[in-house]
Amino acid sequence: MSTNTKDQDSEKKSAQYQIPLNQDPKKIEKELGEFLNKKFGGNVKIITPSVLPKRDSTSNRPASKGKKQFINFNIKPEELISYLDQYVVKQRKAKSILSTKICTHFNRIRHSQTTNEGMSKITGNIKANILMFGPTGIGKTYLIKLIAKKIGVPFVKADATKFSETGYVGGDVEDLIRDLVKEANDDIELAECGIVYIDEIDKIASSPNVIGSQVSKTGVQRALLKPMEETDVDLKVPHDPVSMMQELEAYQRTGKRSKRSVNTANILFIVSGAFTELSDVVKRRLTKQNIGFGSKLLKIQNSDELLKQTKAQDLVKFGFESEFIGRLPVRCILDTLTEKDLYSILKMPNNPVILSKRLDFNAYGIEIVFTDNALKTLAKKAFKENTGARGLVSVVEEALLGFEEKLPSHNISKFTITEDVLNDPKAHLDDLLSNENSVKWDELYEQAFLHYKNYILKYIKNNWKILSIRHGLTISAVRCNMVALYFCNHVMEIEDAVKRIKTFHDSVKEIEVEVSKSYDLNIIFEEDAIDFVIEQFINHNATNEEILSKIYDDFYDGFNLIREKTGNSRFFISKAALTDHETYLNNLIRKEIT
Repeated sequence: MSTNTKDQDSEKKSAQYQIPLNQDPKKIEKELGEFLNKKFGGNVKIITPSVLPKRDSTSNRPASKGKKQFINFNIKPEELISYLDQYVVKQRKAKSILSTKICTHFNRIRHSQTTNEGMSKITGNIKANILMFGPTGIGKTYLIKLIAKKIGVPFVKADATKFSETGYVGGDVEDLIRDLVKEANDDIELAECGIVYIDEIDKIASSPNVIGSQVSKTGVQRALLKPMEETDVDLKVPHDPVSMMQELEAYQRTGKRSKRSVNTANILFIVSGAFTELSDVVKRRLTKQNIGFGSKLLKIQNSDELLKQTKAQDLVKFGFESEFIGRLPVRCILDTLTEKDLYSILKMPNNPVILSKRLDFNAYGIEIVFTDNALKTLAKKAFKENTGARGLVSVVEEALLGFEEKLPSHNISKFTITEDVLNDPKAHLDDLLSNENSVKWDELYEQAFLHYKNYILKYIKNNWKILSIRHGLTISAVRCNMVALYFCNHVMEIEDAVKRIKTFHDSVKEIEVEVSKSYDLNIIFEEDAIDFVIEQFINHNATNEEILSKIYDDFYDGFNLIREKTGNSRFFISKAALTDHETYLNNLIRKEIT
């Protein structure tokens, strides 16, 4: 049977169960019942209330959207690049392109919304959809996830291989837009400013002179054309019995029929793929151009250099429709990772490989730390895997599996992963479990932990201005050390450690306010006093109530005496005052009263 015949039969069958807008609700219920009976037999029945609401004469008019919601976006490209630098090594060009175009896209939307100018008045508005390509395991998906997390707009990710054009087996590309609405908590206006990321886009490139599945691949490309530019996507899935029942339920509840759709004009599409054979296409074109008199010999180039010379004609030759490539005006090429790059990834404080492994052991109450030579060894082994950053996960899991199995059953709370441990894990595991050299292992851990903490401290000092501005926390050497120590003792990212210290800082300010409200005293903690109180929160799990009670017990009588004698109710508290309140109050009383 031909494809067209299948499509026609499918449409005829589906048409029997569509919900016409003007059809009688009882007839809708009857048709749904017939559909369910054919699909599931007599085991499934539709039960509806006997009384349906009256049809509203205005039900066919679109519902009012109310006040327009503006997106809150003011991130600049350099700010986003700085954020990505905390997580991603190398890829300077890629980070620049992605940050610039994504920031411009969303700032342009914000400008258009707030000034009522811009894109809506431009005929043929051009959207800067992005095509990313580079080897597998290079960090394409990781980059986009980081950006989506930072900018805070709705984001959906899918693999191109799961979709097919309408009429073939597979998901509908418009399902991506519907998923975007779900991510936006059913806020359509917010979803209309989201990001759709499609990975493995190279898998839907059609090969020449091949039929069958290639037809479907071309169909997926064509199905993406309108959403990538601008179209309205109906939130109700056509020919879907669930959508039909939801429509009936909505009608029974409100008595109205409303069409909900999403406009894709401001939805940014980012697609990516490994494109392993694209470099060959580029090489053939360049070789052909360099044949003949006066031509220059083509130097042998690696895949990275060839990909950087990719043109639209190469992508068309690779198997993409020219219309599809035309809707991806921005191209972003990522560099292959070297062994040194893999080592740099492991050294980054926020890298998920080490943090995840720390979390694995932390779940059993075990603290682990890696030496620098151990990280170099892991990077060397991962590079041989030839799978990019993904190889790091494999080698770390393989190296520590035995420790992860045995240590939770023994009284071991910390251990150090060294180069020797990685080269001979069984011997070192046996030594660790024997408990004969526990002192040696403890000393090794303390040395490695101190080295790691100093490295983190240096990293924080180098980035403190950015972190300080971002989180509104005053710079000080003491607080740098606090963040570093808190990060090393807890499994989290640097940003989260800074946020935690900022939370403690805000708690101290809340205590000042509470003292003013409860005791009519205006106390101000000096910076060293704030740091001291933060240390109480961290080291002793102190609460606001406990600190407030301590302040009352130590200072209220003295402050109240001064207020009664002089009328002064404003007092500055230093760290020295907190550690020796009696001396502080005696000196203050002599100064204020005598």
